[in-house]
Amino acid sequence: MTALCLAVSIGTADARDYRYSDAHLHFVDFFQESDGIDKLLEAMDEGRVDHVMISGIPVAKKWHENEPKRPRYYAGDDAPVYWYSATDVVVAAAVKELDAEQRKRFHPFLSGFNPNDKNADAHIRRMLELDPGLWQGLGEVFTRHDDVTALTEGDTPRANNEALTRVYHLAAEFDLPVMLHSNITSKRERNPLYLTELEEALRNHPHTRFIWAHAGTSMEIHRHQEKLDFLLPTVTRLLDDYPNLYIDLSWTMLRPYLLDKNGKPDGDWLKLVARHPSRFMIGTDVVGRFDNLASSIDDFTPFLDGLPEDIARKVARDNFLEVLPRHGARPEEPAAR
Repeated sequence: MTALCLAVSIGTADARDYRYSDAHLHFVDFFQESDGIDKLLEAMDEGRVDHVMISGIPVAKKWHENEPKRPRYYAGDDAPVYWYSATDVVVAAAVKELDAEQRKRFHPFLSGFNPNDKNADAHIRRMLELDPGLWQGLGEVFTRHDDVTALTEGDTPRANNEALTRVYHLAAEFDLPVMLHSNITSKRERNPLYLTELEEALRNHPHTRFIWAHAGTSMEIHRHQEKLDFLLPTVTRLLDDYPNLYIDLSWTMLRPYLLDKNGKPDGDWLKLVARHPSRFMIGTDVVGRFDNLASSIDDFTPFLDGLPEDIARKVARDNFLEVLPRHGARPEEPAAR
């Protein structure tokens, strides 16, 4: 296991032709607008993406009465964002435009609920009953999310609050994975400040599968702290301790973690992925615009090429499919995995 073919695999990697699952994709942006499902299909074909997790954005950016120009992003001005349930209606309508064969490639995650509201589980149940079998996961659930958190009207959600506890029980009942955005720390604290919130959810809900978005990182954290030295040992311990945890290696993980400054794969992260070959997946985290989907997914190639080929193909495509419900979004006993 020492060699793991991690280095030698790079020599033969040129022959690899990956097929992908994009495990983290938002069909709309923070204004609930999108390039549309046809453009998404084109981008998927261009990027050899066979499957996508498709979700909305659970908040909408407000164009404030006092702002003369509409902001282009949630951080464009100081106006707040607010919880927006209709995002799921937009996603569902887009997926229903597809024919039966195309729909097999799309895996909708329901996200339009307020994680601070103890009514959230009742709302989710109604949505699942309105479209039986449509929704295949929950999320991305926004909890600790640096500037998004700062702009969100109302209290800061926590991964271990009572409202989300009810949601996690519902997720287990319907065999739905939960993609959770819960930053591991703040922009300035050089320690895993918020880790206990995530870990309590993992420990108390062993029958709920959690996909940890970006492994708790964010671009805003990186702007202030660059590399979190405690991230790798923390993720290592969590994977050892909690078999219900899966890691989304989407874009904020590429640098400075998976790849070094020269674009070479990091050996320690390669070893961790090889140690837990079924627990990692990749995603682009694009938001409503799909021009860069193919290039964004291809950015993972150097890291994948550093893995043994069978593991690389699992991370590129198959692991995401394995975390989905076995029998559609219907109540059942937790499935053995």
